[in-house]
Amino acid sequence: MAEAEKERILFSYQEIVECLIKEKDIHEGIWGIVVGFELGVANVLKHGEAGSFLPAAIVPISSIGIERVEEESNLTVNAALVNPNPKTKSSKTAAKKTK
Repeated sequence: MAEAEKERILFSYQEIVECLIKEKDIHEGIWGIVVGFELGVANVLKHGEAGSFLPAAIVPISSIGIERVEEESNLTVNAALVNPNPKTKSSKTAAKKTK
């Protein structure tokens, strides 16, 4: 019996930032991805040598989020472009109609 085929959906940094901007209902500013790390240590078994260990560092990702930044890059998204404020948009439309 064949192993079940795994599905994988990958996201760019900018796609993650865009999703978080929309989730938190942010409408302005340049926002970039932030990744928090922790540091752990352990003795791990040396490959192929029973009873032989090596000290090792373990660096788990502890958090993923966004922060407001000053400059755009490949890690950032402009919230005004990806999640425009519907109130601002409707008030501009109303102002145009009254003229």
